[in-house]
Amino acid sequence: MAHGKSIKMFLTDGLPNGILTAEIINWTGHVLSAPRTKLAELIKREECSRTGIYFLVSFDPENPMYPKVYIGESDDIANRLKQHNRTEESGGKDFWEKVCIVTGKDQNITKAHIKYLESRLMNIAKTNGQCQLENGTAHSYARLPESDIADMEYFIEQIQVVLPVLGYEFLKEVKHPSMSNSLNHHTSQIEFSENTDFYLTAKDINAKAKIIDGEFYVLAGSQVRKAVTNLKHTYTKNLRPQLFESNVIDSNAFTFNQDYLFSSPSAASAVILGRASNGRKEWKQVGTNYTYEEWQQNQVDDI
Repeated sequence: MAHGKSIKMFLTDGLPNGILTAEIINWTGHVLSAPRTKLAELIKREECSRTGIYFLVSFDPENPMYPKVYIGESDDIANRLKQHNRTEESGGKDFWEKVCIVTGKDQNITKAHIKYLESRLMNIAKTNGQCQLENGTAHSYARLPESDIADMEYFIEQIQVVLPVLGYEFLKEVKHPSMSNSLNHHTSQIEFSENTDFYLTAKDINAKAKIIDGEFYVLAGSQVRKAVTNLKHTYTKNLRPQLFESNVIDSNAFTFNQDYLFSSPSAASAVILGRASNGRKEWKQVGTNYTYEEWQQNQVDDI
């Protein structure tokens, strides 16, 4: 059973686009978020002199579903951010527009802990596939006692709660509702299991989806139409090629290799059908054949 959490946020300068702090009650972590334009003010804060993790983020208008993200660690974050603020020619990074910093409230977070966190967070970002990771190859770092690893895994869980609240969704926990492939690739018949909430069928494809914690997941094994009839649509122009490139969708079989979280039913159906699509009308509920739109309305009408 999920329990509620209290997150305390504070606008340090009273501006919605300024420096923001965030904390979870009874968690030893502390989060700072700021636009790059506030960097001079940010690095003067005491938290930036601590050991911690930082995220450099840029939201690409050409590919809004996938922000560019660089994940780093330092025992002097302020100095490291000064280096990243230089031009590319001087060894800096030009792409980022926002920065998010995670440190500890006490002195118990060490360099070894931070290296472990950096390694795990890079792997999570890469596995989730919700961003364009600007780091090189993710590395493995596990040189911690068993008890420390447990503590850091709890620390990561809290990061995954706080960051989406601040608008950074590339690390949030992605569910895996489908552990087995219930879609028959050799026929046009789709087999519905208890994991399936909705289905989408067309002339040459069958797909299935599930709602988890209010979010829309297309399940592994779902088929994708080979032809794209609208190359200018946001999801067919940017998101669909990205999913093929990252092997979320098999480029030979045209099926989902894994469960994938979409921002909406329409994003999912557009990728699957290769055209602009109103997913609220395309997806239908298993067992009732209600459209997603009708199902959603019934959720309220039945109260």
